[in-house]
Amino acid sequence: MAFDPTSTLLATGGCDGAVRVWDIVRHYGTHHFRGSPGVVHLVAFHPDPTRLLLFSSAADAAIRMWSLQDRSCLAVLTAHYSAVTSLAFSANGHTMLSSGRDKICVIWDLQSCQATRTVPVFESVEAAVLLPEEPVSQLGVKSSGLYFLTAGDQGTLRVWEAASGQCVYTQARPPGPGRELTHCTLARTAGLLLSATADHNLLLYEARSLRLQKQFAGYSEEVLDVRFLGPEDSHVIVASNSPCLKVFELQTSACQILHGHTDIVLALDVFRKGWLFASCAKDQSVRIWRMNKAGQVICVAQGSGHTHSVGTICCSRLKESFLVTGSQDCTVKLWPLPKALLSKNTAPDNSPILLQAQTTQRCHDKDINSVAIAPNDKLLATGSQDRTAKLWALPQCQLSLPWTRCWPQPQLMAPSSSGRSRTSAVPTPHPGDISCPTPPPPLQTFEGHDVAFVSRGTQLLSSGSDGLLKLWTIKNNECVRTLDAHEDKVWGLHSTPVSSSGRL
Repeated sequence: MAFDPTSTLLATGGCDGAVRVWDIVRHYGTHHFRGSPGVVHLVAFHPDPTRLLLFSSAADAAIRMWSLQDRSCLAVLTAHYSAVTSLAFSANGHTMLSSGRDKICVIWDLQSCQATRTVPVFESVEAAVLLPEEPVSQLGVKSSGLYFLTAGDQGTLRVWEAASGQCVYTQARPPGPGRELTHCTLARTAGLLLSATADHNLLLYEARSLRLQKQFAGYSEEVLDVRFLGPEDSHVIVASNSPCLKVFELQTSACQILHGHTDIVLALDVFRKGWLFASCAKDQSVRIWRMNKAGQVICVAQGSGHTHSVGTICCSRLKESFLVTGSQDCTVKLWPLPKALLSKNTAPDNSPILLQAQTTQRCHDKDINSVAIAPNDKLLATGSQDRTAKLWALPQCQLSLPWTRCWPQPQLMAPSSSGRSRTSAVPTPHPGDISCPTPPPPLQTFEGHDVAFVSRGTQLLSSGSDGLLKLWTIKNNECVRTLDAHEDKVWGLHSTPVSSSGRL
């Protein structure tokens, strides 16, 4: 679909090979053009409303120029060998730019209806935009000639000189999964450029410098984990079914999209002060990120060593000293934090510091689903698909008790498992007690999937596969509140401290 410059006519192309024009004001069809083979996937009006020209492209990769006045096809422009993805017009209306998935862009003279130049751009182009004919030194535009910008499957914006066919500017940002660009458009009066990525994110740039202004997360699919971030819990980190992390500012809903992982991020955790947080992913790696006082987040460290997906992560509780990861390779790793990470003066352009695992321990016979560190940093609990949960003494990861999950105090924890299962609050033994062959009886047992202690450990929040959240009072095993807002299984919970705003 496309509107004409006066916003009174709408052109549509369909799978029947027809191009139709509709009068929006009077609500009726004005033109019906036939002759395009297959699906018509692109229509565009000429920017000069007095010329009454409409362009379309279909399955044969040809561009047809239709006259609304004569109700006929004036020309068929053939130069592309694959689907034409966009059409753009010069300010005087005499030149047209077309892009295609055949990795070329073509400059057309609309007066002679001939191709004047073919520019190989070496990527499948989804959108091409003609830039204003004025010098822009930041983008390598040094003269007032014809320049255009391309967006495609390499995930970077590039500027080309039409006369020479040379690339004069390439965006300094490496591509990654889901970052392929699918759309791009220029808002000339606002001086902004908007692009869309394959994973449905919208990126808004300043047109003259391509400096990123805003980011919009278009689609999260399944949300796998969430955490509050910032010393005042001002932000929320979201790990969805994507290699990208999304950081939302709660007050404004402004979003930052963080790239670094090369496969789906599975779990998150935040260090005590709220400036640093960690993530782990299917790419078998762990990353540490820092948020500065301006709210900008960068990756400051990364580590690898697991041989399978890293599905769970937990940060030290007393201070920012270490983190623990659990993996499908049945091992846990303890990663000490380098002292350089604790400095808030790390430059944004510094490369991430390499993390080295201090301890590696095979803890279970199947995938490790959950790890949790006690508030005193002396105990680690692990839960696995082998139906066991175990306690380990840190930092050596020595087995303390074979049996699991999060504590509001060093002496209380709550095991949980997937599905609508039972969650028990149980007393935790002393780290030196390794003689207990079986776990002590639970203090209380609740129904739930994931759990989080609140109210200074006197209450427990649980989630289930039915999408419900339940608030339990541990003392009398009573469900005091049921929250119904989700439509499917709740994968993660995180609550702010009592001293904060008390949000979930």
